[in-house]
Amino acid sequence: MLICIPDILTGDQIDKLVAMMDRQTFIDGRETAGWAAAGVKENKQVASDSRDYAAMQAMVTEALAASRFFATAAMPRAMRPILFSRYTAGMSYGPHVDNALMGDAPQTRIDLAFTLFLSDPDSYEGGELEIEEPAGTRAFKLPAGAAILYPANSVHEVTKVTSGRRDVAVGWIQSLVRGTDKRRILFELENLRTTMFAETGKTAAFDTLTRNTSDLWRMWAEN
Repeated sequence: MLICIPDILTGDQIDKLVAMMDRQTFIDGRETAGWAAAGVKENKQVASDSRDYAAMQAMVTEALAASRFFATAAMPRAMRPILFSRYTAGMSYGPHVDNALMGDAPQTRIDLAFTLFLSDPDSYEGGELEIEEPAGTRAFKLPAGAAILYPANSVHEVTKVTSGRRDVAVGWIQSLVRGTDKRRILFELENLRTTMFAETGKTAAFDTLTRNTSDLWRMWAEN
């Protein structure tokens, strides 16, 4: 399930985050890539020991936590540290698949990845996030402050930036629900509950839907 989520960050938050990003130390993005992906990765990333890295991470983490849409779609159990990437003219990240396990022991299983766009799409050329799906490859270049959430086992790439600058925050999630289809079912049922309650209130039908949704959570959630 691939989902675009608007307005994770406000305009003021984006301006503050990018201004902080400008003041940090950058490293070669290949330093955080797996051995296979390093050969196709060309970008810059904020160094983990940069002065404001913790504050930048906190800003994005809190914004994601405040988004009901994100919480319902991702169902996060654990999240890896967020990376802040910068692409300038000539940079790209070729086709790759994210690692299934990340971090030191005990490692975190990675079910989902997200890209949070920090640059206005009109401020740079190229730099689309391309994600392969069964029906074909789709390209995404979202407004600043919007995020895309997608399965971590997707083959994806960032096309070459030909002009301007592309800033993004990227991260990886272990979900409470392991299976993509199970997450989709729960996501749709939770949205249906919200719509039903708004339209008809707390009815017997709403309670039946809630009970069955809760039973699926009990069967599928891993904690």
